[in-house]
Amino acid sequence: MVEWSIAALAGAVDQIVVALPPGVEAPAGTIGVEGGAHRSLSVRNALRAVEGGPVVVCDAARPLLTPQLVAGVLAALDGADAAIAAAPVTDTIKEADGGTVVRTLDRGGLWAVQTPQAFRRDALERALDQDDSVLAAATDDASLVEAMGGTVRIVEAPRENLKVTTPLDLRVAELLLRER
Repeated sequence: MVEWSIAALAGAVDQIVVALPPGVEAPAGTIGVEGGAHRSLSVRNALRAVEGGPVVVCDAARPLLTPQLVAGVLAALDGADAAIAAAPVTDTIKEADGGTVVRTLDRGGLWAVQTPQAFRRDALERALDQDDSVLAAATDDASLVEAMGGTVRIVEAPRENLKVTTPLDLRVAELLLRER
């Protein structure tokens, strides 16, 4: 999955930094850094190895990204601190407490956040310059920028930009990649 993501990023960015477990070598054509205890610490480590900006953050769990989607989030940075790939929510979403529905949310304004996410370098550096406990609680780096009052734009992503978290997701991703 890392190789699939690198192939898509290579068509859209100048430099690729990969956060890896200790002892794992970086794939050819990339710079490897040691990953952190959680995602935002890995991003912080990788950011230190990146030259210049803007910066794109992508996780290998989304191997179906395209160079066009990366270009889209980069283009959306104009006048913003961050731009994120996201898909409109199509399911009905319920808020629950202990297994009991509290309320049904209006999905009209809800988006499922994805990667890639693009950042002005200074905005991402400020967002990651926080206590490790704050970073550990963050579900994505754009939420850290948002919490600091930054402007985050949405770029609609295709449904195929799925996140691989289960064996079924991997099977679907493999099928979609074969069709490419």
